[in-house]
Amino acid sequence: MSTESTQPEFTDRQRAVLDKALELLVEGGEKALTTAAIARAAGCSKESLYKWFGDRDGLLAAIVTRQASKVIPGADPSANMSKQSLRAALEEFARNLLETISGDVSLALNRLAIGQASKADTGLGAILQKSGRARIGAQTTALLEAGCKQGHLHCEDPQDAYSTLYGLVVRDQHLRMLLGSDAKASPKDLNLTAKTAVEQFMKLYGADTTR
Repeated sequence: MSTESTQPEFTDRQRAVLDKALELLVEGGEKALTTAAIARAAGCSKESLYKWFGDRDGLLAAIVTRQASKVIPGADPSANMSKQSLRAALEEFARNLLETISGDVSLALNRLAIGQASKADTGLGAILQKSGRARIGAQTTALLEAGCKQGHLHCEDPQDAYSTLYGLVVRDQHLRMLLGSDAKASPKDLNLTAKTAVEQFMKLYGADTTR
């Protein structure tokens, strides 16, 4: 299933510009992320950047939203699901989350946000929380809530269930990646980690689990 199709906010041209901005961020850090540099790399005008994304914070929010779109489950919470299709959607979420947070772009964004920790309310950290993790959490929680309503899961609070799922998937891997103490995992390893995390989650919250 594709997660991109559920994110209609950006046109193909805007996504291409954001991808160029992400490349600049990874290669040169925050100082490389200027409107002039982005416009030059993407082959567009600075006026177009301002029109599409507004100020610098708007551009950063768009970059984070672009990253988040790669994680959000592609399953429709309003559709009827089998337990198998729910599990598949959760495995897709877990795999996409691991692939995204282990990528150079995510690590660059998070390291930059850590460096701006004193700007907790207005800096990149706040943007990451609002346009990234909170966005991912809201849509994945909606999927878990649908799983509960359709009888596939037992959870009194879908938000708590999401926090558990997130913790089982990420563990301390993201911290080790940020510190550079972990080698980049292979796709096979990420897939195994995702399947293991969802299996553990289903043991805790599956409707057929003895509680």
